[in-house]
Amino acid sequence: MFISGEVRRTIDDRFRLTLPSEFAEAVADENDQVIVAKERTGCISLWRSDEWKKRLDSGVALLEQKIASGRMEGRWGDVQRLGRLLSTRHQQVTLAKRSRFLVPEGFRSFLGVEAGHEVVVVGAVICVEIWHPDCWLEVLKTEMPDFGDLFKTLTE
Repeated sequence: MFISGEVRRTIDDRFRLTLPSEFAEAVADENDQVIVAKERTGCISLWRSDEWKKRLDSGVALLEQKIASGRMEGRWGDVQRLGRLLSTRHQQVTLAKRSRFLVPEGFRSFLGVEAGHEVVVVGAVICVEIWHPDCWLEVLKTEMPDFGDLFKTLTE
């Protein structure tokens, strides 16, 4: 599924966010489970649980092979850093009625938006991103000038 679009939503006073139905359908599994992940400062993303698990499992398996073969000697600091980031990067949430979910506590400060404030919900082809409006504007300012070349490169 190709997820696209941009809408503004408000995080309610209990830190819940209601997604547009087409975005919710694109990322929720049959049990209404979604993975929420920290992406960049001011942005969290929503992924299908099975897709996230597949990506994560393949990466962890490769790292385990490298550790077992001794290829990570001298890189334990990097391995620990990766472990810390993996441990805090994602969490499973449930979409409730009307495609609503509770933004987990540790993700609220990363997103940088208080209850009652607006966010920008963006379809990013393979996931749904939730942006602090100021951070989203900065991304657009930085990346939009390269749109034509990027589109051409990826579609040739």
